[in-house]
Amino acid sequence: MTDGRCRFGPRAKREMVARLLAGEKARAIARDMGCSPTTVTTARDRWLTASDAARVDGSWCAPRRPVPRSCPWALGSEDEQAILDAREKTNWGEMRLTCLTGRHRSTIGKVLRRHGKSRRRRASERQTLRRYEWTEAGALLHIDAFEVPKFTVPGHWATGQRAEQHKTRQAGKTVVVGVIDDHTRLAYCELHSAENAQNVSATLRRAAAWMREQGCGPVHAVMSDNAKCYATSHAFRDTLTELAKDRDNLKARMCHILIPPYTPRWNGKIERFFGTLDSEWAHGRVWPNSTTRDRALSSFMRFYNRRRPHSAAGGRPPITRVQQVREQDT
Repeated sequence: MTDGRCRFGPRAKREMVARLLAGEKARAIARDMGCSPTTVTTARDRWLTASDAARVDGSWCAPRRPVPRSCPWALGSEDEQAILDAREKTNWGEMRLTCLTGRHRSTIGKVLRRHGKSRRRRASERQTLRRYEWTEAGALLHIDAFEVPKFTVPGHWATGQRAEQHKTRQAGKTVVVGVIDDHTRLAYCELHSAENAQNVSATLRRAAAWMREQGCGPVHAVMSDNAKCYATSHAFRDTLTELAKDRDNLKARMCHILIPPYTPRWNGKIERFFGTLDSEWAHGRVWPNSTTRDRALSSFMRFYNRRRPHSAAGGRPPITRVQQVREQDT
């Protein structure tokens, strides 16, 4: 310890040296302080060999690392560097590095921890993140689907029991098709039996109309993943063409933005919304059955859009950003 409160810390060492310089014997000081005479004389020797600056700032009595002066079996700098180079080139763990370096697994682990290389790097470097937000309300809509299971009785998550009476087998799943506005974070959801072209197309059409009712502008682009119901569906393509006619320029085409494969962070706004939906609606309380849970979705969406604070809106509900854009904020 370096705060001076330990038994033979800096404060005790300064007391030993002061009493020695005052003329007391080392054995008497050791008997009084409950230590050996060697402890007292070691403190004196450190004070005598210290510089004037070390005596002033007190570094002469600071604890020293318990590093041995010599270790016959310690690895040299070249041997340690060979282990580090093998780790950098192969990204292998301690066990596999034994065949490359000829060292024991524990020795390799100590070297890696000593140099801060104990964690293996990622297989591929993660892409850089770029935040974006369209400036017009309703201009860009994100669409995706989220599955929740059906049940007739609360299961293991609610009861903690895995017995048969707490299980609902082969009940199926409910698909929540969600649409969220990029600027305001207004969300629109519908419950369906499957994520197919007809369901997502009808949901997008009704979501765009609902956004216009709330005060948002016309839709200029839609972002989705590469599922077939979005990427290759004729029904979804016809819906985009129909939405494009709502704008002033009838010849304009609706922009359909498909995210790159395995890159859900492009559509991260709706992915984060589904995380909120899962924690605050699907698992926000213990539902007696899935039917009661599904009926509560509409009330939760009203709360989400009009009452719940949202970090992207500065701690205000998403509907407030629509009012500001449309100059209706009172």
